[in-house]
Amino acid sequence: MKRSLRRALWAGAVVAVTVAAVPVTTAFGAGTVTTTFTKAQDWGTGHETRVTVTNGSSATVSTWRIEFDLPSGTTISSAWDADVTSSGNHYVAVKKSWAGGIAPGASFSWGYNGSGAYKAPLNCTINGAACGGGTTPPTTTPPTTTPPTKTPPTTPPPTTPPPTTPPPTTNPPNPGGKKIVGYFAEWGVYGRNYHVKNIQTSGSAAKLTHILYAFGNTTGGRCAIGDSYADYEKAYTAAESVDGVADTWDQPLRGSFNQLRKLKQLNPHLKVIWSFGGWTWSGGFTQAAQNPAAFAESCYNLVEDPRWADVFDGIDVDWEYPNACGLSCDSSGPNAFKNVISALRSKFGSSALVTAAITADGSNGGKIDATDYAGAIGNLNWLMPMTYDYFGAFAAQGPTAPHSPLTSYTGIPQQGFNSDAAIQKLKSKGVPANKLLLGIGFYGRGWTGVTQAAPGGSATGAAPGTYEAGIEDYKVLKNTCPATGTIAGTAYAKCGSNWWSYDTPSTINGKMTYANNQGLGGAFFWELSGDTSNGELIGAIKGGLG
Repeated sequence: MKRSLRRALWAGAVVAVTVAAVPVTTAFGAGTVTTTFTKAQDWGTGHETRVTVTNGSSATVSTWRIEFDLPSGTTISSAWDADVTSSGNHYVAVKKSWAGGIAPGASFSWGYNGSGAYKAPLNCTINGAACGGGTTPPTTTPPTTTPPTKTPPTTPPPTTPPPTTPPPTTNPPNPGGKKIVGYFAEWGVYGRNYHVKNIQTSGSAAKLTHILYAFGNTTGGRCAIGDSYADYEKAYTAAESVDGVADTWDQPLRGSFNQLRKLKQLNPHLKVIWSFGGWTWSGGFTQAAQNPAAFAESCYNLVEDPRWADVFDGIDVDWEYPNACGLSCDSSGPNAFKNVISALRSKFGSSALVTAAITADGSNGGKIDATDYAGAIGNLNWLMPMTYDYFGAFAAQGPTAPHSPLTSYTGIPQQGFNSDAAIQKLKSKGVPANKLLLGIGFYGRGWTGVTQAAPGGSATGAAPGTYEAGIEDYKVLKNTCPATGTIAGTAYAKCGSNWWSYDTPSTINGKMTYANNQGLGGAFFWELSGDTSNGELIGAIKGGLG
C-alpha cells in the first residue's frame, strides 16, 4: 500500500453443453481425464475458444498432450497458456513449463483465437488415448468473407489493422464473467522500455478484460494530464507500433493513447479505463471532495476529449486514502469518497465504467473503517482492494514478512494486514463479493542483511532493486532469487543476505481458487511490465479463474 498500484468481458457468452446437445461445447475423453472445447466468442470472421482439461481421476495429472484437427477453413492464429504447434490442419498442444500438475477433481484452461467461424475440432486425443466423444458440426455457416488476422503472441504484428474486426461494444454481453484487470504505467515507456505493443506480443491482451492506464493527475480539485509526452505526443516507429504502422508528424493523436486505440482494434473485447491519483497524485482528491460536481465535470471533459474519447471506457479513482493518511493525510470525512463517486457516476452516466482502487487495511479501526466504501458501491462497477504492499523494507529493520499474504499466519507483524481480512471486512460492511477484485503484485519486496531464511528475521535495510531499493519485478526475481518457501498463500526466498517475497504462478493459482470460492468478481494486478515476456503471471490468473 506504499505504492500506487494495479478483457471488456467476453464478447459472446460461454455456453457449456454436452456433446449430444446443442453443439457449442465439445467434450472429449475416454476414461477420467477429459478435454472440453468451448466457444468463448464468435464474430463470424473469427472466434475464440477455451479448452479445459479436467482430471476426474484420483491421481495428479503431471503433464498432458492434446492432439486434434481443425476443419477446413479454420486455423489457430494465436494461443495462450499452452504451447501449440501445427502441421497443416493438425495441432498439438502441450502443458507450459510453468504450469503445475492438475490435482484430482481440478481442471486447467488454455485458449486460442482462430480464423473463421467456430467449428468443433476433430480426431482429438489426450495423452495418446482416443477421445471417443465423436465430433459435432459447426455452430454457424462458414463465412464467405476473408477472416481478419489475429496477431500471435510470438510473432510481429501485421502491417495493417484487421479490416473486419468488430467494433467494441458499450455494454459487455456477459456481465457475469470474471474480470482480469491490469495496470499499464505511463512512465513504463521510459526506463522500463515497456510499451502498449508488449501487451500484444506477450499474448496478454487476449487474456485481459480491462487495462487501467495509470495515472492521470488530480490537482486543484480537477482531473489533469499526467505526462503529455507519454500520453499523446510520443511518436512511434513502425517497429514499435502495435499494428506495424508508424506515426506521422501531423497526426492528431500519438503516444500511448493512440497505441491503446490500435490495441483495442486488434482485441475488440478489451476495455481501457483511465485511472487518476495513485500514491503520488492523491493529494488533489481532498480539494475535489469539496466540490465533487466540479471535479466530475473536469474529469469527464478530459476523459471524453474528442482526440481520445474512443480510447477510454470509463474512469478509475485511486485515492490513497480518503479520510486517512497516505503520502499526505486527508480529513474530508467518511462520506467524501462516496460523494465523489456519486458525482462521477452522475456525470459519466450509467454506460461508463466507474471503478476504484482502495485500501486493503483490514485491521480494526484501520483505513477501511475510515470511509463508507459500502455506501459508494452502488455507483461503482467494482472495487479493487490493494491486497499487496502490507509489509516491506519501508520498515528497514524488518521483521521480514510477505508483502501480499492471502491469510494471517503465526507471527504476522500486524493483524488485519492480509487479503482475506480485507475481503471479509468489506463483505461484512455490505460490499457484494462479485464487486470485489483480488489484487496481485507482479513484483516482490525485499530486505538485505538477513540471516534467517524463514519469515520474521531482522534486516539492515532494503535489498537492491533495478529501479527502486526494496522492490524488484517478478520477471527478474524468478531467475535471480527463485522461491524456496511459501507462507500464507504467497512465496518467499532467501538468496545470500537478501530476502524477498513475491507471488509465483503456483501461488497465484491458489489465490484464484480463493477468489472463486469467495465469489469475487475476478482479479487485478500492478503492473504489466513486471510479468515475463510471454505473460506467465497473467496466464496463471486466467487459468486459475477459469
